[in-house]
Amino acid sequence: MKSRMKPRIGITLGDPAGIGPEVALKAVRDPKILAVIRPVLLGPRVALEHYARRLKLTAHVSISLELPEKASAGKIAALDTGDFNLPAIPFGQVDVECGRAALAAIRRGVALAREGVLDAIVTGPIHKKSAQLAGIVGAGHTEFIAHLCGVADVRLMLVGPRLRIIHVSAHVSLRDALELVGRKRIVRTIQLGAEILKRLGMPQARIAVAGLNPHASDSGLFGDEEEREIAPAVVQARRAGFRVEGPLSPDTVFLRATQGEFDLVVAMYHDQGHIAAKTLGFSEAVNVTAGLPIIRTSVDHGTAFDLVGKNQADSKNMEYAILMAGQMARRPSHLRRPL
Repeated sequence: MKSRMKPRIGITLGDPAGIGPEVALKAVRDPKILAVIRPVLLGPRVALEHYARRLKLTAHVSISLELPEKASAGKIAALDTGDFNLPAIPFGQVDVECGRAALAAIRRGVALAREGVLDAIVTGPIHKKSAQLAGIVGAGHTEFIAHLCGVADVRLMLVGPRLRIIHVSAHVSLRDALELVGRKRIVRTIQLGAEILKRLGMPQARIAVAGLNPHASDSGLFGDEEEREIAPAVVQARRAGFRVEGPLSPDTVFLRATQGEFDLVVAMYHDQGHIAAKTLGFSEAVNVTAGLPIIRTSVDHGTAFDLVGKNQADSKNMEYAILMAGQMARRPSHLRRPL
């Protein structure tokens, strides 16, 4: 693949006090990553320089305040997004300056993606407490990016080689999640999941909709949400042309999907989907945000403060997230803006 044909993927370092910078720089030094995408690292200079030295990548990372017109031969572009007012990184600690740095990188990445300078963004993990101290808008990463993009109706989707799951609700309490199990929201979730799968080369995806209650209520013995909201949503989605089944018992639907019966499972709430995804493929699942005007993927792990500074963080999930973004972003070069 010629360099000019490779999609440009912005990679935010996440919270500088966590493992985000380490896994990002480990991932972009991998030849299989560089063979298919042009990475642009986004984060504070102090974090970029620290990990470039630590991983012996100083000669290969080109840090600047603005993206160069052309990437230097053999260099990985890195954009200093600033907003770090400490002389050193407080590794493994909650810190407001680290929160500000993480949010600044996200803002810059989203802006460049919306302008068409980047074809997609991949986000490293942020620490929710540090981000809250820094004034994040929304409950978390996904909600903040949706706010920056000016959209409200987004869904969290986990994509792995054996299992793909999209959630009707995500970062809300379980009590609130139950209130969100409604016909309109379920149909919209099916639609958004199908759109992502089209980007991944599955235009005729087979979609399973999980029930909410044990055994999908067992014909009304354990609740009426299946009959009242979920089943009508499935009927409506079918009429709209989607290949969808449900509501199906949530204790078996994920296994059935891993065995090849379905391409996507619609989970009714966060943990219903996440427990299955992390049990069956913890390092493989990539977070894809459905409903954004840009392509955004993310690692599906946290800042792992206990691993910081030990050079033990596994970059596999970041590599999967980058490759997923690259796969989704590939399109004819005439549709992309030159740097």
